[in-house]
Amino acid sequence: MPAVAEKQQTPRPMPVALTIAGSDSCGGAGIQADLKTFAAIGVFGASAVTAVTAQNTAAVNDVRTMDADFVAAQIAACFEDLPVAAVKTGMLANAQITRSVVSELSRVAPSGAVRLPLIVDPVMIATSGAPLLDDQAIATLWDCLLPLATLVTPNLPEAAALTGRSRDTDPETLGALLLETGASAVLIKGGHAKGETCRDLLVTAGAAKALEWPRVSGEFHGTGCAYSAAIAALCARGLPLDVAVSRSGAWLQQQIRSAFRPLSGGLGLLPFTVEDNT
Repeated sequence: MPAVAEKQQTPRPMPVALTIAGSDSCGGAGIQADLKTFAAIGVFGASAVTAVTAQNTAAVNDVRTMDADFVAAQIAACFEDLPVAAVKTGMLANAQITRSVVSELSRVAPSGAVRLPLIVDPVMIATSGAPLLDDQAIATLWDCLLPLATLVTPNLPEAAALTGRSRDTDPETLGALLLETGASAVLIKGGHAKGETCRDLLVTAGAAKALEWPRVSGEFHGTGCAYSAAIAALCARGLPLDVAVSRSGAWLQQQIRSAFRPLSGGLGLLPFTVEDNT
């Protein structure tokens, strides 16, 4: 009797997340960090490059920005062919690119009652201290992009710069001010604060939830990029925002504890290992 052929099953497609950010030549931040994070979280990563940098963990030596229309073309190409389930923005470089990103996302992203998750990491200053966003772009970010955001993920210096407040302003106030832009939620990252505990604060309308982690000594390259990318990846997988933030924070702590030093002995580099769900 002939054997019955097994019915072939079509593999389930991986969720897709799109990062719109700058390229980091040393691979620890930016587009490279985002794509490595997406892979570690189990999501297919697509990208639109806004700028190319010559940088390492010690300095940003040069930056070449893309044409704003070309950034939009990259976004359009991804949405034409991929079922993008979440978007993360990082370094947008200037006002022209920021406006182009807003315009293109408004055109291609699904509309209606349920918005496509948009995680905005307002990358303004590299860990090495180099500026990555000009003043006009900051204003455009505030007026045009933040109102579309599911979550904005500034560190304390970025939150202070965006709101025009001092760096010692309490995170609850900074988060409330950023919510006034129309963003649905704000995650104030506490890595730049002092103390034995790193306190991140998730602020939504009428509520604030603290996430506390033991502080690991040293400075690290690309942690903000990895954190926001992990949140975007988990949102692409359908997790609620608060769960995505909590799990991403725990994953990031694993990466920081396993960080290694570059040849220069400078900032630690994350290994981008697969998320441990146990």
